[in-house]
Amino acid sequence: TYPPYAQTTKAKKARAESNKARRMLMKEGVVAKGDGKDVHHKKPLSKGGKTTRSNLKAVPKSQNRTYDRNSDHSMK
Repeated sequence: TYPPYAQTTKAKKARAESNKARRMLMKEGVVAKGDGKDVHHKKPLSKGGKTTRSNLKAVPKSQNRTYDRNSDHSMK
């Protein structure tokens, strides 16, 4: 089960867009399950970006994530 915030409509839409983006690049063979890559939106969805091929690229997850999700959320 998801935590309460993840069950909100806004979070569900964001998750659906992220999943859609990953599926798009998986079909092209750019990313694969367990490869350690994230699908990055060049213009973030939160800033009006869309899930189109021209707005997506594969990057190492260490480059795409600003902090460890299990940490105290401080930037290093």
